Amino acid sequence: MRNRAPLPDRRRLTTDISGAAAVEFALLLPLYLFLLLGISAYGIYFGAAHSVQQLSADAARTAVAGLDTQERQDMARLFIERNADGYLFIDRSKLVVEVGDSVNDDTQFDVSISYDATDLPIWGLWERLPMPNRTISRRSTIRMGGI
Repeated sequence: MRNRAPLPDRRRLTTDISGAAAVEFALLLPLYLFLLLGISAYGIYFGAAHSVQQLSADAARTAVAGLDTQERQDMARLFIERNADGYLFIDRSKLVVEVGDSVNDDTQFDVSISYDATDLPIWGLWERLPMPNRTISRRSTIRMGGI
């Protein structure tokens, strides 16, 4: 007859914690991964929104050097065309740009940019999560000359 290992005693079974960390890790890993992916996806979205705002502000600052409305519009559009690819998470082909004098105040110049953010990874997250708008719209206004 072969010697069999003795059956574990019940008390030892209920007090043994040697695999507790592995079980806890297995239970919490999906939650941690979901949080990490969510933080990354939202971070990319916020990065794109910041890039759109910064692009509009930089274009408005560039346009202030123009002597008339047409020159300011050309300078702002040229700045966006040349520099949009340098901003993180921005695809220049998805930008809609409007530049011109402010309708509310003729001493101000506006640069409005809308960005179609449908290709960002945030939309692949869980459908039940509250999501921001798929179009990021930002506007910068700068006063022209004088006080």
